[in-house]
Amino acid sequence: MTKKIRILLADDHSVVRQGFRLLLDRETDMEIVGEASNGREAVALAEKLLPDLVVMDVSMPELNGIEATRRIAAAVPHARVLALSMHKDSVYVREILKAGARGYLLKDSIDRDLLTAVRAVAKGDGYLSPGVSDAVLNEYRRQVANPIDLLSSREREVLQMIAEGKTNKEIAGILNLSVYTVEAHRGNIMEKLNLHSINDLVRFAVRNGLVD
Repeated sequence: MTKKIRILLADDHSVVRQGFRLLLDRETDMEIVGEASNGREAVALAEKLLPDLVVMDVSMPELNGIEATRRIAAAVPHARVLALSMHKDSVYVREILKAGARGYLLKDSIDRDLLTAVRAVAKGDGYLSPGVSDAVLNEYRRQVANPIDLLSSREREVLQMIAEGKTNKEIAGILNLSVYTVEAHRGNIMEKLNLHSINDLVRFAVRNGLVD
């Protein structure tokens, strides 16, 4: 006999939770083990019931779904979270995925996509509603299309000289800056580009045409 997916429902609207039950209870591979009406209750029930999956509304009273997800991920790491929201904004998606959710389902697609999303997340796959996929992809493209645009003109100048093999002292002399200021620029460059070594900086400069 196939092991059932043990599901905790977390939504502050009882009508929504009842709708979930209608959809999920009729599935032979799914079982509702509990319901929570706010984020704090969701965390407590997750710790008590140890569900396989939590369907988590992003916007809830007392403790929002993002923070509740973060706490569940820390306390019950095997419990996977499927976030539920009416928001298509990539900010919501990014924040709750960062908190530990494995999927993001739009409320207007529950009837069509809930079962697919639950099964995908329960087995460890990710799931994004088609309606938010474009927003996430567009944000990703904005972030990575021209990462050099994150740097100021001075920082690009310093980066080029670092890639050319010049020392901080040499760069300071050329730009009429203190060595301390050059070091600060280098730190800012590495932080903005999420790079961690001089070799990473050199490779980035080559890829972006700052040096041959």
